[in-house]
Amino acid sequence: MEPKKSIDVIPRDVSWMYFNYRILQEARNTSVPLLERLGFMGIYSNNLDEFFRVRMATLTRIAESDMKQMKAQIEDARRTIKVINKLNNRYNKEFEYVVGQLTKELEKKKIRLVNEKQLNEAQQSFIRQYFRNSLAGFTNPIWLSQAERLANESDDTIYLAVKLTRWYDEAKKPKKEYALIRVPVEKFGRFLELPVEDDTHYIMYLDDVIRYCLPMIFSSVDYDHFEAYSFKFTKDAEMELDNESDAGTLQRVQRAVKSRKNGQPLRIVFDASMPKDLYRKIMLNLSLDKFDTTLSGGRYQNHKDLMKFPDCGRGDLKYPAWKPLLLPEFAGARSMLDLIREEDRFLHVPYHSFDHYIQLLCEAAISPRVKSIKTTLYRLAKDSKVVEALIAAAKNGKKVTVVIELLARFDESSNIKWSKRMKDAGINVVFGVEGLKVHSKLLWVEMSGGRDIACVGTGNFHEGNARIYTDCMLMTAAPAIVKDVANVFRFIEKPFLPVKFKELLVSPNTMKKNILAMIQTEIKNKKQGKEAYIKVKINHITDEDVVRKLYDASTAGVEVDLLVRGNCALVTGIQGKSDHIRIHGIIDRYLEHSRILIFCNGGDERYFIGSADWMPRNLDHRIEVMAPVYNPVVRAELKRIVEWGMMDNRKGRIVDGTGHNMFYEGTEGAEAFRSQERLYDYYAKQVAEKQNDKSNE
Repeated sequence: MEPKKSIDVIPRDVSWMYFNYRILQEARNTSVPLLERLGFMGIYSNNLDEFFRVRMATLTRIAESDMKQMKAQIEDARRTIKVINKLNNRYNKEFEYVVGQLTKELEKKKIRLVNEKQLNEAQQSFIRQYFRNSLAGFTNPIWLSQAERLANESDDTIYLAVKLTRWYDEAKKPKKEYALIRVPVEKFGRFLELPVEDDTHYIMYLDDVIRYCLPMIFSSVDYDHFEAYSFKFTKDAEMELDNESDAGTLQRVQRAVKSRKNGQPLRIVFDASMPKDLYRKIMLNLSLDKFDTTLSGGRYQNHKDLMKFPDCGRGDLKYPAWKPLLLPEFAGARSMLDLIREEDRFLHVPYHSFDHYIQLLCEAAISPRVKSIKTTLYRLAKDSKVVEALIAAAKNGKKVTVVIELLARFDESSNIKWSKRMKDAGINVVFGVEGLKVHSKLLWVEMSGGRDIACVGTGNFHEGNARIYTDCMLMTAAPAIVKDVANVFRFIEKPFLPVKFKELLVSPNTMKKNILAMIQTEIKNKKQGKEAYIKVKINHITDEDVVRKLYDASTAGVEVDLLVRGNCALVTGIQGKSDHIRIHGIIDRYLEHSRILIFCNGGDERYFIGSADWMPRNLDHRIEVMAPVYNPVVRAELKRIVEWGMMDNRKGRIVDGTGHNMFYEGTEGAEAFRSQERLYDYYAKQVAEKQNDKSNE
């Protein structure tokens, strides 16, 4: 059963299901442009795939354990799996309904999805030609009777289970055979655009293209009736690192990535109309057990592909473009290094252009004043300008050190590739600390003559992410902060040497202790009659010690305002316990990702930004950094971000622990306030005013 108000700590994975449901709600929101709603359907589906590959895999491992000393954890895991499967079934029905509604709305906009039975003669001819010219040779069937274990195949795709039949005469039993076809989405995409007719765009799933072409695919065998039903399965994506091996970290991670393909299947989603005989054969091949998830659905699976649905040139069905803003202070001839040395600088992507950070790296790469550069990299863009700038710096004689996290989930192969290339260019590549992921977002630039600079960010140094994730970056030359950043790199490179941090909150060292202490200060101040509040923007809150301390703060009367995008273990509205806690979750065109902490501190506010969420993994098992912010202009920007997020009554939801995720929209008499739109307009106005000031100088 679902958690009720009597439960004061929501299981992490149940709270994640509630978060993902907020995305499904946004797909239902008729105020969102139609093609954007399809994108949210794709995001919902993609998130769910990763959740099952990682979190449900972990829960299943625990649930299947027979270790007596883990009895309590085993029971918790089994209860959580039941709740998740119940929610998943309920949400899936809503998902299928929304898909049907969006399909109807597309047709009203002259974008029509057609299947293999709805084609006119011209379209049939187009499909046959497409098969002969492009698709043939990429749809090779495997007889199910001959197929090796399906679990050895990739789960990042969709399959058609084909039933072939031939009737010889009415008195004899039919001849039947079964085959599998992997839909080659990675080669051709999921959707095929047919020729436009009468101003109508016709779109066809690649699955249906293959269904139409089955007689051609099986032309050499003695069957005359073909049925094809889609299914997908999800495997355990956890990797087993061979820590006993003498091989280096790079080689062990490479082997572990390869071993992921052998993970156990733990979820199958299939076309509910699949015949029972075909379904049984697929299930037998996958060897699912009682803790695994089987989910019947509609004709199409792998809805993550909706993120790449053709736009058909219909810009009117998407959000209007918000071009990343170029800051006038960085557009002139003055050195960014000098500007940062003058005073702290601040970027808020994607509102501000990430190109400014690339600009800083490129300047550092050629500046004769720069001696060395150190940075952490967690995820990297496919064609990373960040890496190109670092390689240029190394070739220009700078001493460049890159701490790259090889275990960034699902980006391991990409990070291995980049690490090899950087090593070849003469960069000192460090793979972090054994047993601790390096998740901090740091840059340190050593300058001749002192006054080094540092950047501390909330998100990856990734050009792609910086277009869709909201993240903040502090650029500073404050000596104490810069020195602490340098010490973080020393700690990573030589983790056994003692190191203390004066300004930064660093995990797993003292971050959690400091956060709990700052919450306790608010409690103390409130009891002494002083002003006390906590304002936080973060991705996840699941650490039980932090949750309990926030409840203590609320009980003492401290006002606690939280913007939480994802997992949230807190329950609001418990009388005498969480009356003073308000939690909002924003789902909008950008993915809310920045982490901002504001503590009243008796009127002398304390501000921090950085990489850490309030989860055990971040506070206890990763190298994370939160940096203090002292510049009054930057502090004002951070408070604006948090407070405007709390005011959002268009894209904000109430997060209260029930999973209902109520909209604020429609509040009687309330002025419409959409925080992302207000922030973009505010920043655009700021830029225009600065440009006018410069032109009037």
